[in-house]
Amino acid sequence: MKNNKKQAVIIAVIGLVVFVIAFGGIMLTRNVGKSAKTVSTESAAAAIEKYMKKIAPNVADPVKSPVELAAGDVDELPDIDTNQITVKPSTSLYAEIFSTSEKCGPGKDGWINEVAEAFNEAGFQVDGKPVSVMIRNVASGLGMDYIRTGKYIPDGYTPSNDFWGRMLLADGVAMEVVEESLVENTAGILLSKDTQKKLVETYGAINLKTIVDATAGGEFAMGYTNPYASATGLNFLISTLQTYSARNPLDQEAVEGFQSFQANVPFVAYTTLQMRDAAETGTLDGFVMEYQTYINDPELVRKYEFTPFGFLHTNPLYTTAAVEKDKRRILELFAEFARGEESRALAREYGFDHDLGYTVEQGEVDGETLLNAQELWKKEKDSGKPILAVFVADVSGSMNGEPLNSLKTSLINGMRYINTGNYVGMVSYSDDVVINVPVGEFNLNHQAAFKGAVENLTASGGTATFDGIIVAADMLIKASKEYPEAKMMMFVLSDGETNRGYALKDIEEPIDALNIPIYTIGYNADIPALESISAINEAANINADSDDVVYKLKNLFNSSL
Repeated sequence: MKNNKKQAVIIAVIGLVVFVIAFGGIMLTRNVGKSAKTVSTESAAAAIEKYMKKIAPNVADPVKSPVELAAGDVDELPDIDTNQITVKPSTSLYAEIFSTSEKCGPGKDGWINEVAEAFNEAGFQVDGKPVSVMIRNVASGLGMDYIRTGKYIPDGYTPSNDFWGRMLLADGVAMEVVEESLVENTAGILLSKDTQKKLVETYGAINLKTIVDATAGGEFAMGYTNPYASATGLNFLISTLQTYSARNPLDQEAVEGFQSFQANVPFVAYTTLQMRDAAETGTLDGFVMEYQTYINDPELVRKYEFTPFGFLHTNPLYTTAAVEKDKRRILELFAEFARGEESRALAREYGFDHDLGYTVEQGEVDGETLLNAQELWKKEKDSGKPILAVFVADVSGSMNGEPLNSLKTSLINGMRYINTGNYVGMVSYSDDVVINVPVGEFNLNHQAAFKGAVENLTASGGTATFDGIIVAADMLIKASKEYPEAKMMMFVLSDGETNRGYALKDIEEPIDALNIPIYTIGYNADIPALESISAINEAANINADSDDVVYKLKNLFNSSL
């Protein structure tokens, strides 16, 4: 009997040891063959799932609303007064000029400001009347949109390069050249010192073709800005297409080459600042920038090498055929003054007009080709891979009134800029979280459900921002299992306040591991709070004042969706 008990104890001990060894082996080997990123992603997904169980979101009944297939009459452009006047006129007869920020910004970005102030003090006259100029800071793409829509037409327009004038002509706007080049600048690609060294070792020389081939081959991470808004971004787009097909940058060879290139571009930046932040955190090894900006930033010069590419940025001065004769003459006098030696010397001091020994090899392109290139980019920028996007709408009490109305208008208008092949969902949050629209292909039926959900949003209660983000992340994780090649992203539309549920510290690590960029759009918002959310994966934050949020979201969706 004793022997039987003894044997039973031994067997039990052996069984326990075997179990421990087996369990330990499973635990030790469960991640064998998995990359650190996979393990981290799985842990992040597990954390999100754990949080989800506590949140237990509600699911709204679908509400559909008819979708307008034709462009609506929404005025997307911000009021002109949202664009800063950097030089005021000094006389009653004056010409207003739209200028880009590298010419009318602060410090060494203020070349045209100083030239304009000197011009205004010089006592010029037209038909015996004293004249002056006014400078308004308007980006190249935004300026073109004001002019072609007719919402606001300045007397003069000086974008960074002549692409925008060509596109206006192609759109049927009677633009006229006052001066082909007020000042010259050079577009370039900034490569980190290590990346530059590696590419030289591999290819022997650095040029646009080298950089495009290396990006397509996954040798380094390249970034550029939205070609609908940025002169440098549009220059990079058309120049890249020409590296694949110099004869016709829109043919099938160019399209296929661009797809292979774009497949290895982490993202197209909404703004230059977003792109620089991504480079600072190590996401990008190279990005586009004008020489004048580069040479005036010691930190950039220290960290990056500048490689010229594409077409020169000649900063032409345009007017329209309808401009008054007196104002046309003011623009001519100003252009002559800006080309004078004192103005030229100031330009060189501020980083313009530098001879970099660069010869433009690109073939000329007309405005129609540029417009078509933008459309091609919109269609092909994701290289055939769909986007998984969830919109997270703040419907707490603090959003009641104008903020929520602005959110609705901007989302409904922005729908037209979402490619129909992408997959979109929406959640809303106050005290609790509601799944308003599950992730689904953004076809006409899904668009109707999305529009209906937006129109039916109402505001009340507290603000559980991070609960909303967690629910959206869970939706993206589940959708990504069906579409593993898709890119995930999130858009949080909020005033930035949080007084319920989880906190930023709870979601930072899992969102970072899942590599989900969270674009934040603030409505009368606590912008720093939203910026901290976007900073997790180098996404953009938009301070959406009610008069320009529609236009800002249009550009954001164009660059992202």
